[in-house]
Amino acid sequence: MLNKDLNTRDKTLDNLVAAADQFKPQGTVIDIHEYGNGNINDTFLATLDSKVEKHFILQRLNTQVFRQPELVMLNMRTFTEHVRQRLQSAPLSPGRRWEVVRVMLAQDGQDHWIDPNGSFWRAISFIDGAQSFDTIKDIEHAREVGYALGMFQNLLSDLPTERLADTLEGFHITPRYLLHYDEVLAKKRTSKSPEVAYGLQFVSERRDWAHVLENARAKGRLRLRPIHGDPKVNNVMIDTGTGQAISIVDLDTVKPGLVHYDIGDCLRSGCNLLGEDIEQWEMVRFDPELCQAILQGYLSLAKDFLTENDYDYLYDAIRLIAFELGLRFFTDYLEGNVYFKANHQEHNLARALIQFKLTESIESQETTIRVIIQDMR
Repeated sequence: MLNKDLNTRDKTLDNLVAAADQFKPQGTVIDIHEYGNGNINDTFLATLDSKVEKHFILQRLNTQVFRQPELVMLNMRTFTEHVRQRLQSAPLSPGRRWEVVRVMLAQDGQDHWIDPNGSFWRAISFIDGAQSFDTIKDIEHAREVGYALGMFQNLLSDLPTERLADTLEGFHITPRYLLHYDEVLAKKRTSKSPEVAYGLQFVSERRDWAHVLENARAKGRLRLRPIHGDPKVNNVMIDTGTGQAISIVDLDTVKPGLVHYDIGDCLRSGCNLLGEDIEQWEMVRFDPELCQAILQGYLSLAKDFLTENDYDYLYDAIRLIAFELGLRFFTDYLEGNVYFKANHQEHNLARALIQFKLTESIESQETTIRVIIQDMR
């Protein structure tokens, strides 16, 4: 029976079924409901009365964020085809598998469908027998998360960046986020709450250092490569039978960038066991044991393409991306919650405080983290 508990904007049952019907390979849609907890797009799981393909993912892209959605789809098709070719020419080691989602075509042969209201819809295949987790379960899970990112980047390491469009110009460019933050501060009156005061001081004390990765790129010490752009723990799919990582999903942000953005984001999300929505933000800490395990899994594959300069900036990446996400949440709160989905008015402020506290924890353990990195070089 179709799920009718959908009450948010434009998510009527008829609209969803109409969108799903554009992509279904065969069979009838018998259930459709919201899926996952993404902050940007609207995502649904569609179920068919088919023995061939029982599920697929239906998404409505947020075109306020992805202003050129056709290029997002072009990127997705480019790199998924490249990865499939790589896997055919260089199979994985025995006992491992890696799944690549498939872009499903609409009835008109396009990789998307635009509904009468102008919404941009796409469908991708569903990975069976796998699940994701919002936080790391144990050390072995941590290694698998790192392995997944290493595998993803390794498979794309020979894809020329010229073949990928920059679909989110400025994404992960921390100095640009600082510039936007300054613009928002100049226009908005901020509250006098202790939390806001903490955030303002936190950003002020780190703004000069926040250029570290972009300065390194400008000097030629770091170079652009294809990246995932958002390799959080809950984007890593784990085989329910073996416990092994078999895919990374949420592929809208694949584009040219620094691999440091990816490993920094992976460690930022993976080494915070309390998660990104805990109320007691003061309790948040960065776990160095999980950091070591994630890096072990990651470097087992990434060592094939990382340079000495890349290793030199790994600690900076871990620290920077946590700060950057906190800055983005904080700016969005000050601006009135216009970018990230928010469950309440203070939601993005709370998210920002968690990332700032995580950054502080990373900074307090700099020596330990640098030793971990050095021991793996």
